[in-house]
Amino acid sequence: MDRRTDRTRRRLLAAALAAGAALGARALPALAAAGTAASGPAARSRLILLGTAGGPTPKALRAAPANAVVVGDAVYVVDCGNGVARQMALAGLSLGAIGDVFITHHHSDHNADYGNLLWLAWAADLRRPVDAWGPPPLKRMTRRFLQLNDTDIRARIADEGRPPLAPLIRPHELRRGGVVMRDDRVKVTAALVEHPPMTPAFAYRFDCPDRSIVFSGDTRPSAALVELARGADVLVHEVMYLPALERLIASEAQAARLRQHLLDSHTTTEQVGRLATQAGVKTLVLTHFVPGGDATLTDEVWREAVAPYFKGELVIGRDLMEL
Repeated sequence: MDRRTDRTRRRLLAAALAAGAALGARALPALAAAGTAASGPAARSRLILLGTAGGPTPKALRAAPANAVVVGDAVYVVDCGNGVARQMALAGLSLGAIGDVFITHHHSDHNADYGNLLWLAWAADLRRPVDAWGPPPLKRMTRRFLQLNDTDIRARIADEGRPPLAPLIRPHELRRGGVVMRDDRVKVTAALVEHPPMTPAFAYRFDCPDRSIVFSGDTRPSAALVELARGADVLVHEVMYLPALERLIASEAQAARLRQHLLDSHTTTEQVGRLATQAGVKTLVLTHFVPGGDATLTDEVWREAVAPYFKGELVIGRDLMEL
């Protein structure tokens, strides 16, 4: 290469650098966004219903409440009902890919396997920290779970060379709505919902690169949830079928109190259809079915009970369904 060519190359390089600098800091996010959009697979979100039953008792027909949002190679878990780790395995999801866990409220059908999920993930291939989000006392629950299982944890560290588990779980307690978490794949926003006597209880909205997905958690009809779900692509909402309510509680010693709790704290088929219509969501996905163990409640029964009140796409959720 002669000197003239070398000088020309250096002038062109300097001009390119100057042009890049002239774009300013305001242009950098746009360039980053363009790079992300062009990266392909990371832009497509997957929604997997890991468990769709409602209530704390195990059901033969449906697994306990849990969901996964997958964007690229990151898995975000919403609620951790009994058996969530196995449901993830059945869905073909790597436990080591869990990035964040979100708990809507502290009823046992939503948090029974919060600690177990991360403990079992650690026993598999979890090697990076997981941020956990939910109402108080999430930090105390995490400490006590680690204490409860200290014998196994210490044994596996010594015998199998695993890293300490405690530093891999980072709990964050939420007390109000607003943006909870944001990374290069999703923005997660929480809203306070109404599920007495559990206070606070949350719904979560995931704004992914390709769409928005809202999880109601357990709630009666809530104005805050309507606002959170405004214009969302997908609303995953709990549902209760009133005509089957008496059969559900017939064997309960405290039937009257349970009936009142269900009426005060949950959303009926009519109410969920009206709420989804009010929020203007495109797709309504029913989950957390109450009753969730009644084989006579076919998909068509649920559809006919909701469809008169919602004219968008209606999906009757099933365990391991992917949307």
